[in-house]
Amino acid sequence: MAEGEIFGAEEIGTERVSTGSEGLDDILGGGLDPDRMYLYEGRPGTGKTTIALQFLLQGVQLGERVLYVTLSETRRELALVAKRHGWTLDGIELFELVPPETSLDPERELTILHPAEVELSETTNLVFEKVAALNPSRVVFDSLSELRLLAQNSLRYRRQVLALKHFFAARRCTVVLLDDLSSADSDLQLHSICHGVINLEQLALDYGAERRRIRVIKMRGIRFRGGYHDFTIVKGGLRIFPRLIAAEHHTKFAGDPTPTGNAELDKMLGGGIERGTNALFIGGAGVGKSSLALTFALAAADRGEHAVYFAFDEGLGTIEGRAQTLGMPLEEALAAGKIRLQQIDPAELSPGEFAAGVRASVERDGARIVVIDSLNGYLNAMPDERFLILQMHELLTYLGQQGVTTILILAQHGLVGPMATPLDISYLSDAVLMLRYFEFGGSVRRALSVVKKRSSNHEHTIREFQLTPTGIALGPPLTQFSGIFSGTPIYNGDQELPTVRVTRGSGLTWTAAPSLCWLPSGGMDRQQWKFYRASELRRSCVPTFPLWSHV
Repeated sequence: MAEGEIFGAEEIGTERVSTGSEGLDDILGGGLDPDRMYLYEGRPGTGKTTIALQFLLQGVQLGERVLYVTLSETRRELALVAKRHGWTLDGIELFELVPPETSLDPERELTILHPAEVELSETTNLVFEKVAALNPSRVVFDSLSELRLLAQNSLRYRRQVLALKHFFAARRCTVVLLDDLSSADSDLQLHSICHGVINLEQLALDYGAERRRIRVIKMRGIRFRGGYHDFTIVKGGLRIFPRLIAAEHHTKFAGDPTPTGNAELDKMLGGGIERGTNALFIGGAGVGKSSLALTFALAAADRGEHAVYFAFDEGLGTIEGRAQTLGMPLEEALAAGKIRLQQIDPAELSPGEFAAGVRASVERDGARIVVIDSLNGYLNAMPDERFLILQMHELLTYLGQQGVTTILILAQHGLVGPMATPLDISYLSDAVLMLRYFEFGGSVRRALSVVKKRSSNHEHTIREFQLTPTGIALGPPLTQFSGIFSGTPIYNGDQELPTVRVTRGSGLTWTAAPSLCWLPSGGMDRQQWKFYRASELRRSCVPTFPLWSHV
């Protein structure tokens, strides 16, 4: 072996060492290179001790000898951390270098304080002796802050870290150093010594739970996924959510249209919404966007497919109650596992965790329809998060490449008249369905139009849209009106309006003859409505007639 080499190039293996975290292994492309020294740095409370224990516990599962050297935490404190996560420290050799409580007695101070060089050498020699006796394959050194204090100057500190690096490397040992960033300046010297550097952060928001994120600053010879990745600390360790990169996920699929279960809606969409595309439902509050999205999800369930509905704004009970009112068989689909409703609390959820949940629904559960209700709740609840639109673009691209049909819901500000959109996301959407309120004949009505569809031809008409006890219903094109989307339409027709009659137990029956109108007789009791011929009515009354009504 040549002088200065720790071991020859032919001895260097390509097999990685797992970090104990599936998410971090994914970010690193398989784990850490063996027999190297790595640095996990972060402020107190970011999860360094937890992920270090995961690293050692992974070694225990593989039958390896592992060592935890602690200068900052006691054995009892580490045992408590492990217990809270449902772990035991069995198989982990703990080497505690914390001075006993008696050494902190002020009267004994002169007997325990030594010059920095002597005290630092004694500490590291104890570590060397323990490692030589145990011969571990994994070591955690917690923490460098105490070592830095013992060294008292940067030269002595750097020299001691280099000594640790060469000592551990000569013994084919993978080492994780922990640093709580207690020094005022960034320790770039330590970064240059270590083979890899991983930074953990905790961000305090104005409202809601703190956000945690992890970033690989440096990793020699490893192609890793850069940038920030969200993570949470739960019972069982760190759950790390690798940043979604759509280019890494491609699946072959047929881009055929998916029917909606409503013949008139399919006609408007040119057969349905194609697989691998997304549709944006935009309109005011209460106009029927969520009910329309449920129609798509239930149609998928009828085809034997799986759909998942992420609800940011409404409770699950509200969604289920509305479906029951509209005669939608949501309860049966939920019981059969064809549809899954998931309540999302954005104040407690990071964008990375949400994207990971969507990905799991697709890859693990086989979801073919994904509904996000709504983008307002997703965006407004996370005002401190930047680049959410870019993250949504990456998520939509991923879903499209998996052949998933995605439904996005966006509420506009206002109910009638001019309406504002909180954000412009239409450029991300393959199809846009606009729903609007409009006033006519003394009542507020709903209208629906497909204003954009990239993948195929579609109907360019505006139709009346109504929520009925049998689900959604669409009227014929409103060709005799203009200005419907302005909220104050103008009637331009020269004949009576077409109507639809819904009789109990018989479903919808359209009356397309323009000579018939459906009007109340003897009051507004729906049981007293009947058909009138145009010859029986004065022409000036026509604009006040309902477009269509049901009994």
